[in-house]
Amino acid sequence: MVRLSTPLIAALGLASSGAYAALEVNLDDPASIKKAAAQVAEDLLTFYHGDEPGMVPGILPGPPPDGDYYWWQGGALWGTMIDYRHHTGDKTYDDMITQAMLFQVGPNEDYMPPNWTASMGNDDQAFWALSAMLATELGYTDPPEDQPQWLALAQAVFNEQTHEDRRVASGRCEWGLRWQVYPSNNGYNYINTIANACYFNIGARLARYTDNSTYADLANRTWNLITDLGYISDKWDVYDGAHLPDCTNINKAQFSYNAAMLLQGAAFLYNFTDGSQMWKDRVNNLIDRTLEVFFPDNIAFEPSCENAKCNADMESFKGYTARWLGTVMQLVPDTRAKIYPVLKTSAQAAVKQCTGGDNGRFCGFHWNTGVFDGDVGAGQQMNVLGALISLLSPDVPAPLTNQTGGTSKGDVNAGSDEPLVPTFAPVTGGDKAGAGILTAILIAGALSAFAWMSMD
Repeated sequence: MVRLSTPLIAALGLASSGAYAALEVNLDDPASIKKAAAQVAEDLLTFYHGDEPGMVPGILPGPPPDGDYYWWQGGALWGTMIDYRHHTGDKTYDDMITQAMLFQVGPNEDYMPPNWTASMGNDDQAFWALSAMLATELGYTDPPEDQPQWLALAQAVFNEQTHEDRRVASGRCEWGLRWQVYPSNNGYNYINTIANACYFNIGARLARYTDNSTYADLANRTWNLITDLGYISDKWDVYDGAHLPDCTNINKAQFSYNAAMLLQGAAFLYNFTDGSQMWKDRVNNLIDRTLEVFFPDNIAFEPSCENAKCNADMESFKGYTARWLGTVMQLVPDTRAKIYPVLKTSAQAAVKQCTGGDNGRFCGFHWNTGVFDGDVGAGQQMNVLGALISLLSPDVPAPLTNQTGGTSKGDVNAGSDEPLVPTFAPVTGGDKAGAGILTAILIAGALSAFAWMSMD
């Protein structure tokens, strides 16, 4: 792949010397949008080094303090690139995408590689599954037959996250999917919206793709859980989550990807149910509130952090939201009149500030100022790329199903059903001393044995 000559200036967030033109695009011309998207994609991949000798395929530099990015953002990157390919027809990066997506599947072919156990969240694993699901739906090139298949990978993650080990056993939060996979991880007792929304989204899409209502039933159950816990307010605000034991002290921070993940999943279920009024109402209510909260003056904005300081995770949410709104327009076509003008205005603001870096077109994070803010990164490039390609969504093919051209092979039994934490027999008083030593040995062994269940 051809890279830009010197990404260092961009990495430092320095303004252009004027030797190159800013990112230029005519948003009324699909060819111009595709050309600009290609430039943003090229600049985005200057932050990726996994295809270089000695580097790890699939991941962005990190996690902190070794780099800005946690493992999940690698999965998000490849989903963005698969969507870019579908919207533009540019297959330049296919080998890179496939290598990255397959390298991180892990020994059990479930996106739980051993290196990431210390921070593995259910949402992290799900973001890789979402990219595999997207590859399935968009007819992305299937892997060789001896490699894991995209649909089976998505099913593996969904099956594992359905397992009782991942969920709250009883009480008001019963069946809630925990944020973190392992009890040793901070956040294990946080029942957050994004983990449950990812599960809901994947279930909705598996239902539609496979025409299997069991997935839809589980997605419905998750929606009901989220609403019963009050994570979606009467005004259709979508909150971040709450802690055990009873999930009552709700963290009311609002991030666009929470709302957009639920909105896209609801659109898939509307389509799957042949136009259910219940799902149509939910889609419309979520659209109205999402545009109101996250697009003030029709420009993408993260209200819970943008006036202060967003971290590298939060700095990538705008792009996912734009892309998923694009999907909503495909699945529920009469939403285009409401969504498209907002996305167009937002994309125009996004492009206007892409004047940074050594080539004069790197993008910052703040879109509502009209000027480059010097805050560059993979998330910022994914944001603008998502904004651009979302404008092409109404005129590109909608996601496939296995009856409309999808070719990816599935496995309804994919994934591991092994418990994450081994269970030991009760210890009698006389055995405590010896058992303490034995337990320590067993736990150490277990941590090694189950280290493949990677982390955030």
